[in-house]
Amino acid sequence: MSIINLISGPRNISTALMYSFASRSDTCIIDEPFYGYYLKQSDSNHPGKEEILASMECDWNKIIDNILETKKNHSIVFIKNMAHHHIHPDLSFLERCINVYLIRNPTEIINSFAKVIDNPTLADLGCEKQRAIFKLFPGVVIDSNEVLKNPKAILSLLCTKIDISFQNEMLSWKAGERSEDGVWAKYWYKSVHESTNFKKWEPKSLTLKEDLLPLLNEALPHFNQLYKHALKADYASKI
Repeated sequence: MSIINLISGPRNISTALMYSFASRSDTCIIDEPFYGYYLKQSDSNHPGKEEILASMECDWNKIIDNILETKKNHSIVFIKNMAHHHIHPDLSFLERCINVYLIRNPTEIINSFAKVIDNPTLADLGCEKQRAIFKLFPGVVIDSNEVLKNPKAILSLLCTKIDISFQNEMLSWKAGERSEDGVWAKYWYKSVHESTNFKKWEPKSLTLKEDLLPLLNEALPHFNQLYKHALKADYASKI
């Protein structure tokens, strides 16, 4: 039995990937189990904060116990996690997981963030935290653009890397909410609830405002180091 721990940055396809794994016949999904702990320990003021805190376990060790209890009843447990939620000083739980790092080009993240919040920071982007965790707990790296270029090829290769069988059902899901969604879904999941598969990849030509370029320069080294390890669609489609 496996615990697949997705460590994603924000403004990515993490929920779509969670729904992809939920379509498998052998997998139970858990949506951001450390979100409540993160909100309780940080000064972050997210939409629905009090509702989130009231809806879930916020004790780090009890959260882990709940995950391990869930694992007893399922062949595969897929956890969707955000890198910045991993703020507990003891991350040894990750040694029990198959860690998968979902990354995205920081130009795209910054462009997306700048539409909804003022003055995003390096911590907001998640790539520095992802790289730090990756150094301690190496795993498989997947890039959102590579997934969207060829979902079947990348997901097939990912399944091979983490030693599970690929299932074609992973390429689609039913539109709408899922019972496993966190209560924050109403704030963040609108687009994925309207989808039934991975959206078609299209090349982007983005130009950031000049005042955001220093942030991009901070983020790129972290992204580039992780991208070196990412599964590539061109390679995956040939095997």
